[in-house]
Amino acid sequence: MFFDFSCFQISSLWDRLLGAIGDTAGSALGRVVEAIRTLFEGDPETRRQVSFSVAIIALSAKMAKADGVVTEKEVDAFRQIFDFPEEEARNVARLYNLARQDIAGFEAYASKLANLCGSGDENCPMLENVIDGLFHIAKADGLMHEGELAFLARIAEIFRIDEEHFRRIMARHVHLEGRDPYLVLGVSPTDELSEIRRIYRRLASEHHPDRLIARGVPAALHAAANERMAALNAAFAAIEKERRAA
Repeated sequence: MFFDFSCFQISSLWDRLLGAIGDTAGSALGRVVEAIRTLFEGDPETRRQVSFSVAIIALSAKMAKADGVVTEKEVDAFRQIFDFPEEEARNVARLYNLARQDIAGFEAYASKLANLCGSGDENCPMLENVIDGLFHIAKADGLMHEGELAFLARIAEIFRIDEEHFRRIMARHVHLEGRDPYLVLGVSPTDELSEIRRIYRRLASEHHPDRLIARGVPAALHAAANERMAALNAAFAAIEKERRAA
């Protein structure tokens, strides 16, 4: 699982939030923001957790809608990577169905998540985890539609993930001609192995789950960090094998 929404265990919290939102699409985003602000005004940590969870659910639903059609496989992919108690399935489904009616408002949700990192923090590992989860949903039906890639690229822009870094993230998920380990690590085939090893070790240190814990990254994001570490390790192993065989 990528995300574990432990705050869903507060059932009354979600009942109050969804009761305040209502069921009409229209200005749903405005009602979500206002409901979070007023219901949890005196509890900043709960407000932060709820804002994060709502934004993740909404972006996931809108990711599935980005190619025009929400498929059953994309909904299943959401269930695979976003872990929540079964007793909260009704509440999650209600918010998900409200958000997936169209992709309107996705930029505002993405901006809420971008605030997880400092205003000057580019290529934030926390937000990279979110992008990884959305890629998982996008490719669930076996295709990456140009609308989905445009959606993900715009979210990456809001997250302050630069274009080159986004290409490296995409390389972990979209393999038109097989996985390119050099692109995954952001290195060149002409680089010396010692330089590639240095960059790999730096990336492994930056993205190690233990370091994320030390930075106070929400537990919901740790599993995605494990997935990314596996991709970095596999890329370096592939390059080492290639160089030994040369």
